[in-house]
Amino acid sequence: MKQVQLLTRPGCHLCDDARAAVAAATRAAGTTFSEVNVDDDRELRAEYGDMVPVVLLDGVQYGYFTIDAIELQAALTR
Repeated sequence: MKQVQLLTRPGCHLCDDARAAVAAATRAAGTTFSEVNVDDDRELRAEYGDMVPVVLLDGVQYGYFTIDAIELQAALTR
């Protein structure tokens, strides 16, 4: 199973949409995800600060801003 991490920040409406998409995709793929607030980590904030939301699969950037649940689910089951 791939490790899925969603990088977000409070008050981000795109993050809310991405959270719903990631939750649906991981549920359908039979896995889970973790969520990290980029503002709590100086290195993540420096790297991804203006790009949130960001989805990482096994630590590698998969996508940012808008996340398609069906495409993410397919990536998780490959």
